[in-house]
Amino acid sequence: MNQSLTAFELLLQIDQRCRLLAADLPSQPTGQDSWSGIGFRLGEYWYVAPMSEVSEVLHEPRLTQVPGVKSWVRGVANLRGRLLPVMDLCGFFGHELSAARRQRRVLVVEHQEVFAGLMVDEVFGLQHFAQGSLQPVPAEDVQGAMSAFVEGCYQREQTWRVFSPHALARSQGFMNIAA
Repeated sequence: MNQSLTAFELLLQIDQRCRLLAADLPSQPTGQDSWSGIGFRLGEYWYVAPMSEVSEVLHEPRLTQVPGVKSWVRGVANLRGRLLPVMDLCGFFGHELSAARRQRRVLVVEHQEVFAGLMVDEVFGLQHFAQGSLQPVPAEDVQGAMSAFVEGCYQREQTWRVFSPHALARSQGFMNIAA
């Protein structure tokens, strides 16, 4: 005796047959844990900021200059209805920003009460490093004020210094923008 099946019951039977005949996925090798961050360049040095410390990455926005501030404060931009102060990170550390405007990007940082954009020369996207491969930065490798914000380095094609935007946002020198 042949029972008449509803469309739904027929689909369930097809699903069950497919699951029985399906091949298992190949086993994935268990890779070691990795640390991820946003890679960027300031001058000739390469840095990586922890993923958790960068809210987003923007192209250089249109800026309105603010009078009475230090030279490294580039201005403010409208970011979806919020005023985003944009700081020249190279200028903050006493270096020149690269002339290649097309490559410049702004790393947006939101930490406690600080909402700011950090203008960098170039961004290289997401970078992954083996969890246990963080090394201390040689003292001669980090210059002056930058050393307070660099927490170590990773070695790959070049040295990637781990830069903490949150540490920068907590610093008095960064918060004091009045000229």
